[in-house]
Amino acid sequence: MNKTIRSGVTLLLLLSGLSGLRAANAPELKLWYRQPATTFEETLVLGNGRLGASVFGGPAADSIYLNDATLWTGTPSECRTTKGYQVVPLIRAALAEERYDVAESLQHFLQGPYSESYAPLGTMRIDSDLGTGVPTDYCRELSLDRAVATTRFKVGNTACEREYFTSHPDGVLVIRLKADRPRSLSFDLGFGSQLKHRIRIDNGRLIACGVAPAGDRSGYEAGRNDEADFSGDRGIRFAVVYTIASTDGRRVSDRDGIGVREAREAVILVSVATSFNGYDQDPAAAGFACLAEAEARIEEARQRSFGELLRRHTSDYRALFDRFDLQLGDGSGPDLPTDRRLERYETGAADHYLERLHVQFGRYLLISSSRTPGVPANLQGIWNPYMEPPWRSNYTININLPENYWLAEKSGLPEMHEPLMSFIGNAARKGAATARDFFGTRGWAMCHNSDIWAMTHPAGNYGDGRPCWVNWYLGGVWLSTHLWEHYRYTLDTAFLRERGYPLMKGAVDFCMDWVVKDREGYWITSPSTSPENTYISDGGFRGATLYGATGDLVMIRELMGAYVKASEVLGCDSAYREAVRKVMERLRPYRIGKKGNLQEWYHDWEDDEPTHRHTTHLFGLFPGTQISPVRTPDLAAACRRTLELRTDESTGWAMGWRINLWARLQDGEHAYRMYRRLLRYVAPYDDGTGRHNRGGTCPNLFNAHPPFQIDGNFGAASGVMEMLMQSDDGYIHLLPALPQAWSEGSFRGLKAPGNITVNASWREGRVLRAEFCSPAAQRVDVLVNGTRHNVALKAGQRIVLNF
Repeated sequence: MNKTIRSGVTLLLLLSGLSGLRAANAPELKLWYRQPATTFEETLVLGNGRLGASVFGGPAADSIYLNDATLWTGTPSECRTTKGYQVVPLIRAALAEERYDVAESLQHFLQGPYSESYAPLGTMRIDSDLGTGVPTDYCRELSLDRAVATTRFKVGNTACEREYFTSHPDGVLVIRLKADRPRSLSFDLGFGSQLKHRIRIDNGRLIACGVAPAGDRSGYEAGRNDEADFSGDRGIRFAVVYTIASTDGRRVSDRDGIGVREAREAVILVSVATSFNGYDQDPAAAGFACLAEAEARIEEARQRSFGELLRRHTSDYRALFDRFDLQLGDGSGPDLPTDRRLERYETGAADHYLERLHVQFGRYLLISSSRTPGVPANLQGIWNPYMEPPWRSNYTININLPENYWLAEKSGLPEMHEPLMSFIGNAARKGAATARDFFGTRGWAMCHNSDIWAMTHPAGNYGDGRPCWVNWYLGGVWLSTHLWEHYRYTLDTAFLRERGYPLMKGAVDFCMDWVVKDREGYWITSPSTSPENTYISDGGFRGATLYGATGDLVMIRELMGAYVKASEVLGCDSAYREAVRKVMERLRPYRIGKKGNLQEWYHDWEDDEPTHRHTTHLFGLFPGTQISPVRTPDLAAACRRTLELRTDESTGWAMGWRINLWARLQDGEHAYRMYRRLLRYVAPYDDGTGRHNRGGTCPNLFNAHPPFQIDGNFGAASGVMEMLMQSDDGYIHLLPALPQAWSEGSFRGLKAPGNITVNASWREGRVLRAEFCSPAAQRVDVLVNGTRHNVALKAGQRIVLNF
């Protein structure tokens, strides 16, 4: 029953917004270890949204992998016209005759070249002269509160310390080396890269210039480096500049590097830039002057002291990171290194600090990897050491790229969503040709894979790819739902009018032309696939191509519903809005299969792989808003049965998705079980236990697909937030899926649609206090401890409810 705020609660009205600051007595959030990293999955990662650094922390020989979000293989290109639209009627005819094998074969004609790859920039080396001393008392750590990595050790009686951070305001990597005894610090700096490059020393600076391959002709999963196209006049250029900004020692240099002798302290600045100048600009002929840009950043940063650089960095970073905080019961736990905590956690031990650390690490990674317009976080964020990265480290749109951004709005980081918004705009311009040439439709379309060049066509190397992953055509539809999500949370009408709505309308145009009528008079898609799963038809055919896959229809329904609302908000296109509404209302409805599951295929077929990692047909439960235990209990029960049949064992990102799905089912115990499973320790190499070959969490808290993919980090953090608060049933529901293990805690800074900031604290599973703040006056229903309350929010004022 809906009650007013006068019933059973105490109301306080405060004339201030919500601070969102971390509790004063909370322990510092940090990853820490007693040994240097030996593999990439053990490094401590830093990023300013474009420049990425992976720090090993070796005392004598320290390596730092360097990346730039804009360094990719390839150049702007258009997929040559295959006239695929002429094949579409043939596929539809084969499907109408239930000739699935023929339809599957014809899908290969709707394939173009593979995407390009995200490239590793190079490795910075710090070689220190430790004499005959053996390092002791070693410790390395990454502070999430400050976004600063630190390495500490002793050599004899000398204490040594290194601090590393990547500054967004100053655009450089800053490293300070210190020793507590005079003249005891000597080191050399070097650089190497798998890309073609040259090094020179100029006025005490190390300068490296190189180029990424102009084309990657290797296969999708495993490339061949010897086939990389290093044409001298094509490809993205890069430049790296090192300088010793300050030291009390003696500077030295030779043709291979620069260094310092007999110092007590030294500050190193590293600047990286590329010639990338936009998805549609030739990086060689019309690119940025990357060396001049790198040098300019270095020179500007040199004008500031280390202390000023650090203050500017932390001020910028904490303005974002401090918007959200989470406390879960006893927030301390044993004083163990992070890798040992992970191993202990897998045995079933409680560790609320590790859980809190992992959630905030997801936010840290998003801030660190998603601040470059038009260049969203890729499969590895911005951290990749491989010339042949897994899955090209590209943008995989049938789950992985969207999953990267599930936490952006709800955790108070809408600015981090912006790179995806601008990327969608780039893709829409390229996708208009894909819609026209491949599918014969209006609007714009995008498929399974993309890259920095906003590739939109189906990949597959002109017929080599399997249709189950290549021939999925709803990528633009899925991504366009993020446009509405951004508006829903921010209420930024200018964004909706100028950017979001036109892009949504273009994706809807594609849908309106792509759907066809089935025998029952419902609108469906044909051809269709359900990423990346395959079925067994009644006739025994194992394939991916069919008509009317549930995943297609639920995404179209979600986008069309959002479009209708956006049109109403803006008061435009009323006639087209009604046409879209009529199609949406006649999309083929959900079906429940004979096993009680939500049907994935048009017919109630068996899955070729019953425990498949993808759950695309559950999109309406999450991230969509169509299914809930409250509004559609039968469909929610079918989703539950589907998840039970899929089982809990899966890849890392898939477990991240399932945390969200179980949370939306308001089953906190199962969501928490999935969360613990995702946090099981994954060894970075074969230790004989098989722990390296499963989904989970690497020693440095990177998500393991395996191998490393960042989407599981983002998806898991989103899942925890869904356990704490949901807003899609017409009201804000506090603690909808709280597990017993989290019977006591608090959060600050969770966002609800309408740009509402929410704080809450609870004990024994019951909310004790809730705070709400909105920049605009509005009324909102809140479900707390089983009772609904209607709360009047006043602009910029904090409402506090005590229970």
